[in-house]
Amino acid sequence: MDLAGFLAVAVVIVVTPGPDMALVLRNTLAGGRIAGLATSAGTCSGLVVHASAAALGLSALLLASSRAFTVVKLAGAGYLVFLGLRTCFRAGRSERDGAGIGSVRPWTAYRQGVMTNVLNPKVALFFVSLLPQFVQEGDGFIWRLLLLAGLFIAMGLLWLTAYTFALHSVGRYLRRGSIRTAIERVTGAALVALGLRLAFDRT
Repeated sequence: MDLAGFLAVAVVIVVTPGPDMALVLRNTLAGGRIAGLATSAGTCSGLVVHASAAALGLSALLLASSRAFTVVKLAGAGYLVFLGLRTCFRAGRSERDGAGIGSVRPWTAYRQGVMTNVLNPKVALFFVSLLPQFVQEGDGFIWRLLLLAGLFIAMGLLWLTAYTFALHSVGRYLRRGSIRTAIERVTGAALVALGLRLAFDRT
């Protein structure tokens, strides 16, 4: 098992901005630290689903069926676009309506995190195609694969948790009027862009 090589690749993937970080930013600003942590837990729960599916061979079936892959991909893309447009339309409204922290409940934030990853077939592709490259075939292959998957999920949770606390520490500045509105619009646009990119990705 090439642990060093895996860690080098995993660190790059974990810290690269994507749907997870955009969603954590969105929900931390709207719901505070608890919502941000719930979102982080949700995204990692989605990774657990994909890791389990990969171990059971279900992800391979998904990737083998172009129709099923396309359906899941479009569902995930649509969900990201929906969240992005919703964020854009609500940008600045919380200040005008007097709504503050708590506009996103922890359970809602957790569910959004789960859905974002479960409906992203690119995550399934990662567990089925990339992880096996760092594990030698033979006895215990599945267990070593699950070990790397668990390590990747733990790294993701640690990173998103630290990211949430960092956002919360400067949250009072980020939530100020025009700054918050601008961040919400940029975050919403980023989610829409990520959704469209997923929809039109030919991988």
